Amino acid sequence: MPTKKRAERVLEIDHQPGQNHFLNALSDDIQQRLLPHMELVPMPLGKVLYESGEVMRHVYFPTNSIVSLLYVMENGAQAEIAVVGHDGLIGMSLVLGGESTTSRALVQSAGFAYRLLGQRMKTEFSRHGDLLHLTLRYSQALITQMAQTAVCNRHHSIEQQLCRWLLLSLDRLKDNHLVMTQELIANMLGVRREGVTEAAGRLHTKGVIDYSRGHIVVTDRPKMEALCCECYGVVKAETDRLLPCRYQHKK
Repeated sequence: MPTKKRAERVLEIDHQPGQNHFLNALSDDIQQRLLPHMELVPMPLGKVLYESGEVMRHVYFPTNSIVSLLYVMENGAQAEIAVVGHDGLIGMSLVLGGESTTSRALVQSAGFAYRLLGQRMKTEFSRHGDLLHLTLRYSQALITQMAQTAVCNRHHSIEQQLCRWLLLSLDRLKDNHLVMTQELIANMLGVRREGVTEAAGRLHTKGVIDYSRGHIVVTDRPKMEALCCECYGVVKAETDRLLPCRYQHKK
């Protein structure tokens, strides 16, 4: 088999729409209408899916990548307001009737995603079926994450913010390993790089993480959860409450 076709076959095996919990939760008839129109696309680290104010054409359903939603100021400063991985989709504004958004969508952990034209998503949404109800519940969970992020960034230490950020990222990955530079983490949290370096150093000293050249391994998750502020728990509890059964994999 030619190398290109072999690589395509590997992608087909390793990445399936059902790896995205949102897609996996949809009924079979909705999947049959949407999946034939989806395209598996690479999500390299640092790729910008859309910028603030741009007209959006697609929605994305990550399988093993993570995307940060960032608010960008006029002077270029930015801060993360939410993270999306295999738990959901990127492009909620397009689905809910807007053609653009005030945030930037940036890939913070490389991988893949399924891409769908926004018009097909809106057509299914307008059927007022399962997709509409699931989208609204996911929207509420995402709004909770955004609100809690704002509170956390205002009232909690950089170490607590870093723990929250790492835990939210881990929930969207298959293992406890992240490829992420301290500079990128600082940009996500909207703090100085030196603050992240000091916080990461303290977590390393406490035996919570190992860090080397952009690779972070969480070695003691229970301790990290204990060191974290209440913000992570609030977001997780609300997400579990809103999406308790729909995100279970089908038998």
